[in-house]
Amino acid sequence: MDFMTLAENRYSVRKFDPRKVEPEKVEQILRAGQLAPTAKNQQPQRILVLQSEQALEKLGKVTVCTFGCTLALMVCYDDTLSWKRPFDGKDSGDIDAAIAATHMMLAARELGIGSTWVMFFDPDAAREQFALPEHIHPTAILVMGYPAADAAPSDRHAVRQPLSVLAPGEHL
Repeated sequence: MDFMTLAENRYSVRKFDPRKVEPEKVEQILRAGQLAPTAKNQQPQRILVLQSEQALEKLGKVTVCTFGCTLALMVCYDDTLSWKRPFDGKDSGDIDAAIAATHMMLAARELGIGSTWVMFFDPDAAREQFALPEHIHPTAILVMGYPAADAAPSDRHAVRQPLSVLAPGEHL
């Protein structure tokens, strides 16, 4: 599948089949996150792979948005490794983690695995449930699995702002 088709067809899956994602597919998804570009190639992304019944139960204490997933990736960054912009100290960690998360969602879709980017979670609960040290910051949770037979994109999936709004003005 070409990239534009992949990007257009990927949607947030909110209902998963109970089948487990095979270990080799999990590895391929993680590899996509490893290949993601990061500021100064510092690679601060840290990814918790949550698959066991116990881990997914803990995840339920962090967010209600699990949708019956069989796999979740908690995408974090390590602030001791993330690059800081010298002009204002802006930390690249969230951005680096977001790029890695996007790579992993698209790789998952290519493998037939559905995903949803979950931003609605309690970071303090994540820190407590998964014993995250102070320098590890959860950025997003990707709930994943095989889409249920009746899973479908939301009605808003195909609604897009015109390019003139996203990239206004004259193109130089």
